[in-house]
Amino acid sequence: MINYSGTPVIVTDRLLLRPLKQSDTQSIFDHWLSDERVADNRVNAAHTSITQTAERVKKIVSEYENKEFCYWGIELKDTGELIGEIDLYDFDDSTDNCEVSYSLGFKWWNHGYGTEALQAVVKFGFRQMNIHKISAAHNTDNPASGRIMAKVGMKQEGVIRHMIRNAKNQYKDCAVYGIFQDDV
Repeated sequence: MINYSGTPVIVTDRLLLRPLKQSDTQSIFDHWLSDERVADNRVNAAHTSITQTAERVKKIVSEYENKEFCYWGIELKDTGELIGEIDLYDFDDSTDNCEVSYSLGFKWWNHGYGTEALQAVVKFGFRQMNIHKISAAHNTDNPASGRIMAKVGMKQEGVIRHMIRNAKNQYKDCAVYGIFQDDV
């Protein structure tokens, strides 16, 4: 049985995972949602206006009252910069399984922040929420995301052809990964 506890603050060596605030809108827009390099690995197109981001953040913030909502901003502890987001979603109470997704601003790629954030959220999901299995997927043309998943102990379970269609109307194959509570 999943123990829902919302989105508590999670502290790691270098990161503060915390609920997003409406005042984060400009950073979210500037640091990742308006960046085509980041959007290429997401389903939705890069934001072209701050208004799009403000609406998205407003929707996220409104969900924090729901204990089944787990959505963190990824902040650098030493500078206070908001560099990305990570969430647990698609909870299945019949299996106690869920999925995880994350995005980091391009400037912070290849510094280990994705691995550190994912490790913390996986640990939280298993230890605090009693999740049985956490799954994730990445476009096969984004192998760096798969390396992050593997570093936290996730195992590739297969490739689903044309799993998503991105904002450029391109179908993308996705590698699917998973990790069980017993694996940690």
